[in-house]
Amino acid sequence: MSRKESVGTDRRTFLAITGSGALTTVGLAGCIGTEGDGNGGNGGNGGNGGNGSNDSNGGNGESPDTVMVGQPASLTGAWDFLQPAASDATDLAVQQINDAGGPLDAEFEVNRQDTTVDPQQARQVLRQFIDSDGVAAINGLYSSEIEPLWEFIQEQQVPIITPWPGSTYLDTRGGDKGTDETDDDEWLWRTVIGDTVHTSGAAQAMIEEAGVERMGILSATSAGEEGWTRQFTSWYEELGGEIVEVISADAGQSSYQSQLNELFSNDFDAWALSFALEDAITILRNWEDGGYGGQLLMEDGLRDDSLIDEVGEQAEGAWIAAGSTEGPNYDQFLSSYEEVSDEGLHPWGVAAYDATNILALAIHHAGETSHEAIQQSIGAVSRPDGTTVTTFAEGKEALDNGDEINYEGAVTDCDFTEHGNVWGDVVVERVTPDGFETEFTISGDDLQDEIDEY
Repeated sequence: MSRKESVGTDRRTFLAITGSGALTTVGLAGCIGTEGDGNGGNGGNGGNGGNGSNDSNGGNGESPDTVMVGQPASLTGAWDFLQPAASDATDLAVQQINDAGGPLDAEFEVNRQDTTVDPQQARQVLRQFIDSDGVAAINGLYSSEIEPLWEFIQEQQVPIITPWPGSTYLDTRGGDKGTDETDDDEWLWRTVIGDTVHTSGAAQAMIEEAGVERMGILSATSAGEEGWTRQFTSWYEELGGEIVEVISADAGQSSYQSQLNELFSNDFDAWALSFALEDAITILRNWEDGGYGGQLLMEDGLRDDSLIDEVGEQAEGAWIAAGSTEGPNYDQFLSSYEEVSDEGLHPWGVAAYDATNILALAIHHAGETSHEAIQQSIGAVSRPDGTTVTTFAEGKEALDNGDEINYEGAVTDCDFTEHGNVWGDVVVERVTPDGFETEFTISGDDLQDEIDEY
């Protein structure tokens, strides 16, 4: 019997016995959806001991009033410009989930706390979520937090779905390995395509669509930016291109003129930039002031309206390669999002909507809030073969009718690989003073043929 069959049967049996969607109690308390207070709520209801059994939530025959998930967030720090859209998309999903009655017929809540994308602060936030707040699952974490905390995350045995990380580190880590066994589960899933996919698409676009055969790169020394540079270089050279020079520089400098001078002493057809937003703005102004010219390609993290607002005119004509935001359910999501938010969308914001919906559906599918049951249900509600659903409401109705479901998301189809990854299209867009305009789209289906393990 497959995992999907066994979990689904358990839930149907559970529902048949109880006649309702829930019997478990979740003793949850805390600060709900609070941004920036930094204390993570009042906690204190007896966590789960980090073993996935979550005793406070399971099996005493009473329906929970609330089910809480924790959301580590970048409310401050170098990547805080990406958080507003992700918060609004999450809150939209929470509203829709509760309008549909919530998982296990309970109120669904998100406890959002700032990590500043600092690994040690992220560790503290996770400890509070798990040990004090008794969360059912986690919705978040960046690459720069996941890699140094990997062993800690594995020890907690709490299901995590995150819309943020592109790290190649996760290409072979995470997910349930596509087996019915639980001892090979690695607890972390992501709803955004990894760097391996979008750098492959970017390299293919440069070589095959734009005919760019020689490039230079200016890169920050942080793990995320170095990873992008390393992965893009690998794909580009494999396709026959030549990286003539990589100049690395620390973030936070008032000027990058000397690094630009050094880079542009070389001969190339185009150059790539891998920095966070604030430094990228400084570099783009230096580039414009210095009159260097040349075609520019920027890393995916810079696809944000703030870039347009700050340097849309100076950077006009530059390209950005990023995962497409437009998955199977994008139009339906967008119409709802625009009713509640004016924040400019990016792939991570849309992926936050999908992560929230999948967590709620996995909890409802599990029929309880133990970490292990939720972990086992993530693949079951999102991989192919079940009834296709695009909202929590559709999924909950189908599950209550005894059907298996396949959630198709707003940014990808959310058909997780054995390592908990998703596929999606890659878009190369041109910067204009008014926004981003599509130049090339590379199909995710085409990229799957080029990537061996993911």
